[in-house]
Amino acid sequence: MELKGKIKSGLGNANIWVKKAYKIFEKKYNMKLFLGTLNIELDREIILSDEEKILPEEYGGQFNVLVKKCKILGHKGYILRTEKNNSRNGDHPLNIIEFVTDINMRKTYNLKDGDEVIIDLIQNSN
Repeated sequence: MELKGKIKSGLGNANIWVKKAYKIFEKKYNMKLFLGTLNIELDREIILSDEEKILPEEYGGQFNVLVKKCKILGHKGYILRTEKNNSRNGDHPLNIIEFVTDINMRKTYNLKDGDEVIIDLIQNSN
C-alpha cells in the first residue's frame, strides 16, 4: 500500500523520544536510529494497526507506540505513533506521521518542507 504526503517541519523535540527508543530499535529491528524524525503530512488520514508496538515500560513513556515498517525513497524505516495520537486524543492529527530511520533523510535526499514523497507500507515482520 502506498501513501502520499508532503514533508513538514515538526516541533523539534523528537530527538528526546528517539533517544528513548534507540536501544529498542537496535535490539528489536537491528537499526541504529538517526536522532530525529521526518514529519510527513499525508493527503488523507491513516490509523495504524496495533500488530507491532513498543510498550511504555520498554522506553519509559506513558503510552504504547505503534510501529509500521515502510520505505521512503527506497530507504527502509518505520512510522511511529502513540496509541493516544492514533485514537485522536494526542497532539498530532491522523494525517501526520513521523518516520524514523538510520539516516538524516532531509540531508541525504535534500528534502525540504513541501516536497512530496511516497510512503510504501511494508508488512510488519521486522
